[in-house]
Amino acid sequence: MNQQDENATKVAHLTSAHGRFDTRIYLKECKSLAANGFDVSLVVADGLPDESRDGIQFYGVEKGQSRYTRMRRSSRLVYLKAKSLKADVYHLHDPELLPYALKLQKQGARVIFDAHEDLPKQLLSKPYINPLVRRAIAWLLGVYEAYVCRRLSGVITATPTIRDKFAKINTTTTDINNYPLLGELSTESSDWVRKSPSVCYIGGISTIRGCAELVEAMQSVGGPVKLQMAGNFTDSTIESRCKQSGGWERVNYLGYLNREEVRDLLAVSMAGLVTFYPSPNHVDAQPNKMFEYMSSGIPVIGSRFPLWQEIIEGNNCGICVDPLDPEEVAKAISFIVQNPDTAESMGENGKRAVEERYNWGVEEKRLIDYYTKLNERTS
Repeated sequence: MNQQDENATKVAHLTSAHGRFDTRIYLKECKSLAANGFDVSLVVADGLPDESRDGIQFYGVEKGQSRYTRMRRSSRLVYLKAKSLKADVYHLHDPELLPYALKLQKQGARVIFDAHEDLPKQLLSKPYINPLVRRAIAWLLGVYEAYVCRRLSGVITATPTIRDKFAKINTTTTDINNYPLLGELSTESSDWVRKSPSVCYIGGISTIRGCAELVEAMQSVGGPVKLQMAGNFTDSTIESRCKQSGGWERVNYLGYLNREEVRDLLAVSMAGLVTFYPSPNHVDAQPNKMFEYMSSGIPVIGSRFPLWQEIIEGNNCGICVDPLDPEEVAKAISFIVQNPDTAESMGENGKRAVEERYNWGVEEKRLIDYYTKLNERTS
């Protein structure tokens, strides 16, 4: 068990959809709270044994074998375990836990919902759901989400855009951005002479993230340039499309990489790619990978969305492109590889921006301040 002051605020983070070592939940929020004197537990539906590490008590409950069982059975098991902990604050990370939020609050606890995504917009981006059906479902979920969150102690969001939406229904709303941990993915020095003529994509490999266009773009990139692709394919359709593309022979597919392997890949890459489609859930998003590329000191080739342009072009740390145009993506890759001095300067600009503004140290202070004020308002 945690060796905490007996008067410390007991905080329980709950997730039915994420892993126990999730970057936002565990590495950032839970560890920051524990380091600042809170008594922290994490209830997670992963089927693994209970354990204690880094001042955090983990409680594992049964993992759902399908999306349906996760949303119904696993979420209820998370709730039942959480209820038994009798925490002062419950911090919920998944929409399927919202049906239990008000029940926990009736115990006299404070309850926070952490909106990682804009759920209705996310649903509108699902191409496999009939357009009329997904609009109806998105509307209904939006109404329900607002009904519950209006009554909660507070809401935390992962981006300013999602914050603005929730602030209209709950005044105790703030954004805690998913900025990188300083030093986690950067090396002490970036030796550009030793970098290979390659660019990288790291993350889930899906259609809506523009991955097929990235592979297709490689056909038009001059010279012996490789696309280092790290991550798992989300479905067989995108896997077949990528592997049947003429650009696949220029791809080095690495599969899933752990954090140390990601750092090693970034160290030898000349740019990082994040060319998501312009879907409702993407245009105002702040992808972790964008900031992780910046923190490692390499340029970002990203989608030409206004918010992303503000970050990438505003800090002169990369190039924005039309994600649906493989030729434009290819030109950006070629420019980076053919102009290493400019690329190195862009990388330095991005790293400096992260060190000064876009880092978890800044967000940690805001998280602790939010919790402190929440306690003051309800004490």
